[in-house]
Amino acid sequence: MSQATLPRSPGIDMLRGVSIALVVIHHLGLRLPLHKTGAAGWVPVFILKGLIFNGYEAVFLFFVVSGFLITRHTLERDGALGTIDWRSFYARRVARIAPCLLGILAILLACHALGVPNYVIDAGRQSPGGATLSALTFTLNVYEGHTGWLPGGWDVLWSLSVEELFYVAFPLMCLGLGKTRWLVPLLLLLVFSVPFTRAAIVDNEIWQEKAYLPGMGAIAAGVLAALFTARHGVLPRRARRVLAVIGVVALALVMFSGGWLWHAIHEGYMLVLIGSAVCLVLAAPEGGNAPRGGGWLRSMGRASYEIYLTHMFIVFALVGVARMTGTDTVWGWVWYLPALGLCWLLGGLVSRYVSEPANRALRARMLKPARAVATV
Repeated sequence: MSQATLPRSPGIDMLRGVSIALVVIHHLGLRLPLHKTGAAGWVPVFILKGLIFNGYEAVFLFFVVSGFLITRHTLERDGALGTIDWRSFYARRVARIAPCLLGILAILLACHALGVPNYVIDAGRQSPGGATLSALTFTLNVYEGHTGWLPGGWDVLWSLSVEELFYVAFPLMCLGLGKTRWLVPLLLLLVFSVPFTRAAIVDNEIWQEKAYLPGMGAIAAGVLAALFTARHGVLPRRARRVLAVIGVVALALVMFSGGWLWHAIHEGYMLVLIGSAVCLVLAAPEGGNAPRGGGWLRSMGRASYEIYLTHMFIVFALVGVARMTGTDTVWGWVWYLPALGLCWLLGGLVSRYVSEPANRALRARMLKPARAVATV
């Protein structure tokens, strides 16, 4: 399969920005419920609840975007999934993921050792060593499923476990099935299995939310979207507008239906969510045709990984200030914009001065030997 090199998409960056903004709002909303503040006097309650209770769905939106981006970049570099350079793929993943992850784990362990509130692992079946090992082996979701919820700063790493385990298997899947007709049916099977794999888990709330297969189904949908784009090219503007409308309406239905959609189709609502994300990915403007006024969202999207790993530090700090000042009830809504701004700032600083320099240095070190071996 061959395709032209695709330009950077500001629309994709905006989707990532929306996802991470919803995650921040969700984690703040669990502690400062927006619908219980003064905002309920001038904004409908169902909208406020929709904003703060869809962090899980926002992660699934990001899974689809992630699968799309990783596949698109692989196609640009290697020409086809069946000819993927697996050594370079793994090197790039390590360079991108490891520096920030190791840094966050070191900070979390230090906070635990110092007894900082909200960071101490004190459940009977949990330990700092067990949580760290599970995070490094991408099994933190399994660890929580067996031992219970971890403190918030640790808990966010569950989605990284799902995502990175998929990418551990991705090159093997591409090399094994990329030159056959089985790859697309397998990916479709993974996507449409999402409602059934979620419904099959009935006795463990944590595992139902954080199991591997549902999240991997969302990533697989992004892979399929990238394969579609590579084969058919960027869709005409009118088609993209139609997909954008469908995607926004479906996403709004998932977020603001107030439970009606779930009662109607139960776990099938996840397929609506994934379908919405695919529509938005395919509709995302390419090149410089970005919606006006969305620069801050695109910036958040580009630093979404760093924001995701660090945002709980801001959330816990602001919640503490709100409670000390008595602004955690009626005036709790005033903390949402500062939270988004500070999370954006912290994530941007970590990206600029830590993860990106480390990423470049590690790629330069690890990719040179791979190229040399390939040349020989």
